[in-house]
Amino acid sequence: MDITKPIRISNHAQIQCNERGVSINEVEESILNGSIEPAKKNRFQSKLNFQYNDYWFGTFYHIKQVSPVFVEEENEIVVITVYSFYF
Repeated sequence: MDITKPIRISNHAQIQCNERGVSINEVEESILNGSIEPAKKNRFQSKLNFQYNDYWFGTFYHIKQVSPVFVEEENEIVVITVYSFYF
């Protein structure tokens, strides 16, 4: 895995970021600094926890975990979708 390649966020992943309260910077940081593991269909998934200390849909959470699913292509990393978990 070459994480020095440019990171491109797909349209679907951008929509998921908006719906799940995740910034593009958090997605990129998760890929660059998070733990990366294999996922289905020759993809990868990373996970990184961020201090949140805020409300999400009326519930207070201390941590937000950002977990993008991506594929490494020849010249770039393409983010397919993005998950977020609050706890």
